[in-house]
Amino acid sequence: MAATLQVLACLVGVLCLSNPATQHHAGQPLDSASVGGSLQEPEAPEVMFELLWAGLELDVMGQLHIQDEELASTHPGRRLRLLLQHHVPRDLKGAEQQLQQLQDLRKGPPLSTWDFEHLLLTGLSCIYRLHAASEAEERGLWARVFTLLAQETLWDLCKGFCSQDQPPSLEPWASIPDPFP
Repeated sequence: MAATLQVLACLVGVLCLSNPATQHHAGQPLDSASVGGSLQEPEAPEVMFELLWAGLELDVMGQLHIQDEELASTHPGRRLRLLLQHHVPRDLKGAEQQLQQLQDLRKGPPLSTWDFEHLLLTGLSCIYRLHAASEAEERGLWARVFTLLAQETLWDLCKGFCSQDQPPSLEPWASIPDPFP
């Protein structure tokens, strides 16, 4: 499972790197947020990738934590911890509400960097919760929300490039049956 989650973290990192709104420019601070600043300023994608590649763990209270304590103690690590604690939904209802808010923004311009980062982190959170779920029905619900969040990610990345009549689709993957018996 750890390898699967690392691959998913890699995917989130690639998506961060592919969103022009998250590109970091030399001379800009990597983190104006973690202690005393605003959480609105995103991390450089390579920093976020390193934090996610180190792995997250889901505790019994449903909270995600960075496994590498040294990385977790850095400014970007503390910022990610705050995002995971206060801005990424911990339950299915919260994830569905955030999904609905993002779907409401679909017709507008590309998501802000802040919203795009939350979209990716919520999707990653869904994967951890999917793996932790013990009931097939719960896994199915988390998988559905993750699929819809992935679809929203494609919608946002495609804005300005894809025809409105031909939105990106996850159809081949959306119909994959539950891999857990």
